[in-house]
Amino acid sequence: MSEIAKIELDGKTFEFPVIEGTENEKAIDISKLRDATGYITLDPGYKNTGATKSSITYLDGEKGILHYRGYSIEQLAEKASFIEVAYLLIYGNLPNQTDLDVFTNSITKHTLVHEDMKQFFEAYPAKAHPMGVLASMVCSLSTFYPESLDPNRSPEAKDLTILRLLAKLPTLAAWSYKNAMRHPFMYPKNDLDYCSNFLHMMFAMPTEDYTVDPVVSNALNKLLILHADHEQNCSTSTVRIVGSSQANLYASISAGISALWGPLHGGANQAVIEMLEQIHADGGDVDKWVTKAKDKEDPFRLMGFGHRVYKNFDPRATIIKKACDDVLEKMGINDPMLEIAKKLEKVALEDEYFKSRNLYPNVDFYSGIIYRALGIPTEMFTVMFAIGRLPGWIAQWKEMTENNEPIGRPRQIYTGATPREYVSIEKR
Repeated sequence: MSEIAKIELDGKTFEFPVIEGTENEKAIDISKLRDATGYITLDPGYKNTGATKSSITYLDGEKGILHYRGYSIEQLAEKASFIEVAYLLIYGNLPNQTDLDVFTNSITKHTLVHEDMKQFFEAYPAKAHPMGVLASMVCSLSTFYPESLDPNRSPEAKDLTILRLLAKLPTLAAWSYKNAMRHPFMYPKNDLDYCSNFLHMMFAMPTEDYTVDPVVSNALNKLLILHADHEQNCSTSTVRIVGSSQANLYASISAGISALWGPLHGGANQAVIEMLEQIHADGGDVDKWVTKAKDKEDPFRLMGFGHRVYKNFDPRATIIKKACDDVLEKMGINDPMLEIAKKLEKVALEDEYFKSRNLYPNVDFYSGIIYRALGIPTEMFTVMFAIGRLPGWIAQWKEMTENNEPIGRPRQIYTGATPREYVSIEKR
């Protein structure tokens, strides 16, 4: 017999079904609560509210578990390519060799963007934040492909939009950087893999030979996989709620990029570097700043430690730490900010204050260090996050549209003025 939850209101008892997910997660289905009782629930930030059923990502913050379509993040980061993971998230299963070849070749065919888009880039000031540029550029893709405006087209037409977006986002991201630097744009080099091609467009110059270091490309591949999806977070929920209005995929992803831009979401790894720069500018005394972090009266907080979802450890951080060590060793970088980061990491892993509070280094801590080591400007960090998160956003949008989910329409508890009469301006 199915479980039932009972709510007593105004002397009456109402019953609501309890549903269970495949990993034994339980929820009370209150979809008919308002119709039955006249009440709604109040849940600021939706911390206890499930807005959908999803088969894409499973996350257990208490146990430090992250799975994509049933595959552990540890196995995928160790063995898979980012393109394999993108296919897995979007289509539900790992591709066989034929599937992967077709998918990869199809993406390769669409890496170029329309030449007219160059004029958009040139219109932005050099100091324009690349996330603002990227969000605008992605949304503008819908104007170049007007057939994409109808999200209910054939599966083949929908797949074409997905392929175009996967292919063009790295190009647009790299060009936003090149434009800010006032460097010439580098066109895609389609004999390279996805990560190497992006690095080529970012760092190559027309007059110089540029060879992608495989250690760097491998580290980027892992970073993108680790960021590919993370359940119903702020930007993912944004993509779903915008898409629920039947907005096209480009507009929905553009909204997700804007949500990711916030410092409480995708901007966390940028905040890590800014913190390290602050400590360095103060003389680099790590012990002093650790003491400040422990002081409840001091507003300073260590960035990149702990996680609002993971209560034990961030499984992604364990993986990316190894890639971070490999990159720093390979590149032989002598950067005072990175030395400060290593000291902070040592303190967090050994100091009982941090251990007892589960304030371990998270994925944002290590990804910020890697991006800095690669020479990627701080303002581009969130753009890198967006490239990684793209397959997850697409998968979530695709799942929502195929399930014919209703338009998102949260309720509220009104706390404003009660009815009052208009008074002419002469009598106020």
